[in-house]
Amino acid sequence: MKQYAKLIEQINKVTLKENIKLDEPMENHTSFKVGGPADILITPENPSEVQALIKICKENNVIYYLIGNGSNLLVRDGGIRGVVIKLCKINKIEVQGNKIIAQSGATLYDVTMVALDEGLKGIEFASGIPGSIGGAAAMNAGAYNGEMSMVLESTLVIDNNGELLTLTKDEMELSYRSSAVLKNGYTVISVTLSLQVGDKLVIKARMDELKKKRSDKQPLEYPSAGSTFKRPEGYFASVLIQECDLKGTCVGDAQVSVKHSGFIINKESATAKNILDLIKFVQDKVKEKFGVELSTEVKIWGEDK
Repeated sequence: MKQYAKLIEQINKVTLKENIKLDEPMENHTSFKVGGPADILITPENPSEVQALIKICKENNVIYYLIGNGSNLLVRDGGIRGVVIKLCKINKIEVQGNKIIAQSGATLYDVTMVALDEGLKGIEFASGIPGSIGGAAAMNAGAYNGEMSMVLESTLVIDNNGELLTLTKDEMELSYRSSAVLKNGYTVISVTLSLQVGDKLVIKARMDELKKKRSDKQPLEYPSAGSTFKRPEGYFASVLIQECDLKGTCVGDAQVSVKHSGFIINKESATAKNILDLIKFVQDKVKEKFGVELSTEVKIWGEDK
């Protein structure tokens, strides 16, 4: 950690010491429950700290990464060199009429429960997505015929100059699992959702219906990062994988789920390499049989061991 001595000294002036962890195993911060150590992991407590931390990293030419809930992330076994900024403590949720303003670290579950409590509809599709609202906005997350583009009004971000910038829905350039945030490397600070007044009982019934669908069809009992692959144009990844007879295929403790072939799961003690090798195996088999290239929806960071 000698190479980070000056950096850590500066970071200590920005946030509390208990918010800074060195050599922190990323398996503790991802839903896959795998991943080697991050050199430095910081959990800032407000947007000003995030701005200051990004500025410090840039001034010191140290690469930095931002995560929310770590639910769409696979970290390699060698871990992450540089700084990981985890936004979980920046999670306030406010309601203004039919609008919800949620800071980036707020979980989708918490946002949807606030919407339910306030009798606001439109975000029910996200109630079972295991991620943060910031990550959902950045990748235009969706499920069950709904996606963030349907409810997002604006997004407050930190731009590449370290300044706060509000992006309208149009300026977000939302498309399938993509946005201006990802394209430009911005950092989401908060999201404003525009919802509709609805009947609480109807909203709750829809959320319960989707919860049951997820429980019945998805391997929620195992660590995973949700859908492993993006939907290729004109196809469904899970159907292609199933038609290659790959359900249940294992590399170590990484497995193509027997419940939903679009999910790769950590059965017990898989390594990131096990998961990556299985992803490559699935991609090769689908390409060989159908001529379709599957690209990963899950983000892959870090170094091999």
